[in-house]
Amino acid sequence: MAYAVIRVRGTVNIKEDIEDTMEMLRLNRVNHCVVIPDTPSYRGMLQKVKDYVTWGEIDEPTMTQLLLLRGRIDGGHPISEGFVRENTEYNSIGELAKAVCDNKLNLSKIDGFKPVFRLNPPRKGYRTIKRAYSVGGALGYRGKDINALLERMMDERGNDDVKEE
Repeated sequence: MAYAVIRVRGTVNIKEDIEDTMEMLRLNRVNHCVVIPDTPSYRGMLQKVKDYVTWGEIDEPTMTQLLLLRGRIDGGHPISEGFVRENTEYNSIGELAKAVCDNKLNLSKIDGFKPVFRLNPPRKGYRTIKRAYSVGGALGYRGKDINALLERMMDERGNDDVKEE
């Protein structure tokens, strides 16, 4: 199982050790997302930054869609099946997504792939960014509900930030 982690809050008045942990997770801006494996060290990092991020278990269809719509390689170009075949042992983006979800592959280990996904703000917004998800807010652990949030944050009409060739 892998976790999708999304930064919800900004950097004003943030403690230095929390800011350092955010940098280690590569969550430098609001609405950036990373996919991390479920390990004790990552769980500890999530507990440290729980008041600034939301996270949960990402499923395979959502991971596939995230890679297709928001996955980027060096130069800002979208990820392609050819890139996956050349730089990994997998033949398609779907197989790559399954491997990431099953903790068989860490996205940061792929040469030329940017492991941070830049997302839009969620459609209809967050409920509140000052309370935990369990009490009606947007922060902390949300389990499988992270997939619904990711759907609201991915632009399905096309990528506005893709460079035209």
